[in-house]
Amino acid sequence: MALPVWLLLAGAAAAVEYRAQRNKIQARRYFDPGEPGMALSPSQWLPGARKVEPTPGSVVVCHVFGVVEHSGIWLGDDTIAELHGSGLIRGISPKRFLHKRSGARIYVCCDRHHRPLGSELAAQRAAEQLFTARDYHLRNNNCHRFVWSCLSGSEQRISSFHSLNRRLADHYQQALYWDPCLW
Repeated sequence: MALPVWLLLAGAAAAVEYRAQRNKIQARRYFDPGEPGMALSPSQWLPGARKVEPTPGSVVVCHVFGVVEHSGIWLGDDTIAELHGSGLIRGISPKRFLHKRSGARIYVCCDRHHRPLGSELAAQRAAEQLFTARDYHLRNNNCHRFVWSCLSGSEQRISSFHSLNRRLADHYQQALYWDPCLW
């Protein structure tokens, strides 16, 4: 009879420890390149974070049905360049960027001072590709690859938001903060 009670107590202790670790991770709102596995999706970040206004070339993301994230490049004038699932690269409004996706917010890649990270060159590269098409593939040629190509100028397979986060952190050589967009 003592064995089941011991197992019950051990299970309860493990659950408390798991919850404490999960809360600790969820309280971190950034990706630190020095900590492997710390890329958090925007849906996990704390509400009430400071809202920022993206600048041309800023990387923006939203959540899609609790499974993946969708990314794009802010062009300015309330326009985001995105690679649509059809393969078309298009310029759309923030409202359209969120349309038929589960996320209610757009997040902007920022530094620790809540300044958007990005570049005019990324915005220029994205704008030059508007109304062109790619052979879209969810894992091999997706929105994250498009964003990275605009920012870096190189085509590399990026299969997930986590991989994009790692490349962005290495590119900027700093911790990334994903703050809600002012829009």
